[in-house]
Amino acid sequence: MKLDSPLFDRIRVKPGDDRTRRTTQIACCEWAGCAQAGTHRAPKGRHREGQYWRFCLDHVREYNQSYNYFAGMTDDAVCAYQKDALTGHRPTWTMGAKPGAPGSPHGAASAGFRAAGYGDPFGFASEFGETVQPERREAEGRTIRTAERRALEVMGLEMSAGAGEIKARFKSLVKLHHPDANGGDRSAEDRLRNVIQAYNSLKQAGFC
Repeated sequence: MKLDSPLFDRIRVKPGDDRTRRTTQIACCEWAGCAQAGTHRAPKGRHREGQYWRFCLDHVREYNQSYNYFAGMTDDAVCAYQKDALTGHRPTWTMGAKPGAPGSPHGAASAGFRAAGYGDPFGFASEFGETVQPERREAEGRTIRTAERRALEVMGLEMSAGAGEIKARFKSLVKLHHPDANGGDRSAEDRLRNVIQAYNSLKQAGFC
C-alpha cells in the first residue's frame, strides 16, 4: 500500500497533518532539594502497599540501599509474616470437617489406608484423628521403605537379607549379567544397570 493512498490515510488515528505528538509530563524527584525528573518508582513501605515515591535514578538507588520492609517488626512477627506468605496471606483450614471418629468416613478411609500398609510421611491422616506408620518394620527391626523393598526384589533377596548376603548376591549378579559373559547382549546391560542401581540404593540406605 502506498503511503499517500486515501485508504491508508483513513485508517490513521488522525489523518495527515492533523496528527500531533503528545509528550508525557514527568513529575520532579520527591527527594528533598532535588530538581531532577522522577523517572523511577520506590515503594513507600509496609501498610502503604501500592503507593510509591518518585525519585531520580541516583536517589532511588540511595533509597533502595536503606529500604527495609520489615523495619520495626519483631522477630516473631517477621516469622509469622513469612509463614503466611507461603499461602499468599490467605486463610487455611485443616483437612476434613471433623476428626476421624470411629465409623466416620474419614476415619474409615484413613484406617483402610493404614491397613493397606501405606506410609503417611506428611502426616495427613493425623488431621483425621488417625495415626499411620510412615514405613513398615520387618521382624529384625529394620525399616524397609518402598525404594529399598523394590531394590531387594530386583536382586531377588528377602526383606530380612543381611549385608553379607546382599554383597554376595550383588557380585554374583554382576558376573551373571555382565555383557562379556553374555556375548555383548544389550538386554544384559539393562539388567546389569538395574542391579547396580538397586545395590547403590541399598548401600546408601545403610543395608550393606
